[in-house]
Amino acid sequence: MTTFNIERLYLAAGIALLLAATLPRLFKDRAITAPMLMLGVGAIGGLVIGPSNLQAVSPLSHPTVIEHLAELCVIVALMGVGLAIDRPLQWRTWGSTWRLLLITMPLCIAAVAVFGWWAAALTPAAAALLAAALAPTDPVLASDVQVEGPTPGGADSAEEDDEVRFALTSEAGLNDALAFPFVYLAIFLATKGSVQTWIVGWFTWELIGKIAIGALVGGTVGSLLGRGLFRFPIKDARLADRGEPIVALAAVFAVYGLTELVGGYGFLAVFACAIAIRRIERGSEYHEQMHSLVEQLEHVLTLVVLLLLGAALTTGLLAALSWQGVAVGMLLVFVIRPVAGWLALQRCAGMEPKERVITALFGVRGIGSIYYLAYGLTQADLRSEAGALWAIAAFTIVLSVIVHGASAGWVMQYLENARVSKSPT
Repeated sequence: MTTFNIERLYLAAGIALLLAATLPRLFKDRAITAPMLMLGVGAIGGLVIGPSNLQAVSPLSHPTVIEHLAELCVIVALMGVGLAIDRPLQWRTWGSTWRLLLITMPLCIAAVAVFGWWAAALTPAAAALLAAALAPTDPVLASDVQVEGPTPGGADSAEEDDEVRFALTSEAGLNDALAFPFVYLAIFLATKGSVQTWIVGWFTWELIGKIAIGALVGGTVGSLLGRGLFRFPIKDARLADRGEPIVALAAVFAVYGLTELVGGYGFLAVFACAIAIRRIERGSEYHEQMHSLVEQLEHVLTLVVLLLLGAALTTGLLAALSWQGVAVGMLLVFVIRPVAGWLALQRCAGMEPKERVITALFGVRGIGSIYYLAYGLTQADLRSEAGALWAIAAFTIVLSVIVHGASAGWVMQYLENARVSKSPT
């Protein structure tokens, strides 16, 4: 790359970041959301810069670059999501979460895999990878329908009484990790030959063992860290009293790295760590400080990922998109997720019918899907289908950003107005 091209790239990146940071404030409380603007600015930037100057960060030519960038974005977001949840982790009070995880997500994976194989003519391994990548709801782009952060009222706060926000927040925190076994299922289909030779090992290790390790490591580290922050015997050494929010980032990187080293799922460990920290001391304002720092970093990383995705859209990422791929994406957003979510939430305690419908509808797809697809393509030789996979995934993410982003504000306001009208005066 020449000096001129580098300078032009820096100039375009600076202008894009400035516009993406400024424009959302101008369109606040309107149907146009920050992710939409980021994608739009990135798309324009891609046209200005040109594909030759974006090869180093193109998902098609360098999936590892986008993989690690999306990975960083997701783990930071998962810490933020975990810190934002005030409700204690219990089987009964998290009933909507378990239903979405154990019923909705497997149904979505199965349906997308079938349609990817049958309609989009993908091989079974590629169809399974697409399904696993698109199955989890996103902890990054779903902020408009999630709880906003730790609240002074803790588990008794108004936001925690909002079952829709809680269900979507907790689902996003957990299903990004629980999609990983199915990514490995796709990888094994592509690399390990006959299913009979590896299916038992996949079930016991990828599906059960790594989840258990992730939950155990994350919960243990979070509990130890929380006790050190809030209850350390030497008062002057309690970082919570000194207001050092950087501990949140230290926890993200340490617990993620440790869990991956011992073979567990780091995504799950990060979320479990945040939940465990909250459990030790729920009422401290220190949680808000940590959440604020994590949220700022998340916004920056999200900005970069969406700008790159937008640029890729106008420089060849959608070249392999067929009408069958469009159909798969539209089916997931408009039919598969809403129906699977609605079925799972039937008879869910604490949810009214309209709340079940809205929770089922808002299965936002985003940065997690980018990470899983990039990871899968670096682990399995699916180069002949990589273009189609990226095209379908990118189309689905953009569709979700537009549809869910444009409707989130007024839908959540409708729910809030309905609650106010029902409450006693």
